[in-house]
Amino acid sequence: MGKWSKKSISFVTSFILAGSLLAVPVGSTAEAAATHASPIAKSVLSVKIEDATISELERSMETGKLTSEQLVQFYLDRIAEYDNSINSIISINKDALAEAKQLDQERKAGKVRGALHGIPVILKDNFDTYDMPTTAGSLSLEGSIPLDDAYQTKKLREEGAIILGKANLHEFAFGFETISSLGGQTYNPYDTTRYPGGSSGGTAAAVTSNFVTVGLGTDTGGSIRIPSSFNDLVGIRPTMGLASRDGIIPLALSQDVGGPIARTVEDAAIVLDAIAGYDPADPVTEASIGKVPQTYTHYLKKNGLKKARIGVVRALFGNDPQINKVMDQAIEDMKEQGAEVYEVTIPNLNEILAYPSLSGFEFKFQLNDYLASLGPNAPVHSLTDIINSGLFHPSLKSGLIARNNKVSLDNDPEYLRIITNRPKLSKESLMTTFNEYGLDALVYPTSNALPAVVGSGQGAGNANRLSPFSGFPAISVPAGFSDSGLPIGMELLGKAFDESTLIKLAYSYQEATNNRKAPVLK
Repeated sequence: MGKWSKKSISFVTSFILAGSLLAVPVGSTAEAAATHASPIAKSVLSVKIEDATISELERSMETGKLTSEQLVQFYLDRIAEYDNSINSIISINKDALAEAKQLDQERKAGKVRGALHGIPVILKDNFDTYDMPTTAGSLSLEGSIPLDDAYQTKKLREEGAIILGKANLHEFAFGFETISSLGGQTYNPYDTTRYPGGSSGGTAAAVTSNFVTVGLGTDTGGSIRIPSSFNDLVGIRPTMGLASRDGIIPLALSQDVGGPIARTVEDAAIVLDAIAGYDPADPVTEASIGKVPQTYTHYLKKNGLKKARIGVVRALFGNDPQINKVMDQAIEDMKEQGAEVYEVTIPNLNEILAYPSLSGFEFKFQLNDYLASLGPNAPVHSLTDIINSGLFHPSLKSGLIARNNKVSLDNDPEYLRIITNRPKLSKESLMTTFNEYGLDALVYPTSNALPAVVGSGQGAGNANRLSPFSGFPAISVPAGFSDSGLPIGMELLGKAFDESTLIKLAYSYQEATNNRKAPVLK
């Protein structure tokens, strides 16, 4: 079932292609997890779960050393013990343990649904779930249960994943701080006085804290990659058209994608396998036909950097000496693994980065289409209703009103100028650089700012714009830490539908450096 009107999605798509089960209520997630807490769960485990990969957990379940029920219980225990100080989870699926028991029974009977059988996943709370509220972090949508799953949610369930719960986000995915009227402020597990990045900060904080195995986020202008960087994680922003956005609360369909946030490149590749592919409800995914490999895990090669050609974009580095020091070391590490590294310049870079996000134009119309998909019982039916309700974080007020004042996309000359020219200029300029040097990827800091102290402003630079403006894929991987122990991420940008190369390069770098370190929770 499509979530947007045909007119809305086809209008944006034409430019892109050319260039009753209830969740635990908010405010009680840790308490609710505590009601499931079991001191037995930790004592009977014969495997170490913290930072275990999906494949390691699957092998433990196959050999009988671990059950999915025990795995879910372990995560519920950790959420109950630690999330009060991090505040990453908006709601917990009350039926997670029952679903785990069912999946354990299926495994015993010889039925394994897929690579994620029995694996708990956290969803950013803008992915539709038919059995849990989907709120975008807004009090205006509290208790709103969609009529069906988002496409990506459905694909995860088909692979045997358990939706453990929903994660906090910057309300309506508007910013990098991850604060919402429904979920409050999420904190960075590496330093709880600081932001976790955003807008998928709740997903990232939960995954890095070992509250869940893996998660999904969305990215309109950095919202998967920046929280991945700030939480020492791997985040993939897929090529526009690789994975359906059907059932994701939209911010700007010309830029929106959903993708994995994981502790390892391997886990991110497994999740990408599950969510990639054509969905008639999102016409832009027609471009993926014939371009999705049998499995992205085939590209997990430790020697993947050997003879790889990497372009360093110094213009995107910023002025933070700690970040630049980590990046210089990352470049040397890639060279040591056999990569050929070139200092490159992207034509028209300043002009490309000067363009604005189109969320200021598209949000009202695409959100209204989404709200219409919820049916007559939706708590609100339009952006006007949301504004009139006052049920949103006060920091959003001016942005919501400005977006609501937009009258039309079809007749807005500034919007038509941007959506016509920006993708073309971005793609052509990037491909000029790729082709000139025969590059496999471009590299630069995911964010040129460190996680800021809560209460101050959070910057990130503008390197995050290249992927959404071009539609090309990007992956953020852990590159090191600041002097005070704050994670720093490195972003690799690839050519359209070349996620396999990015995964190969990132995996090789990960295996050679082992940069990830889990936070010490208190």
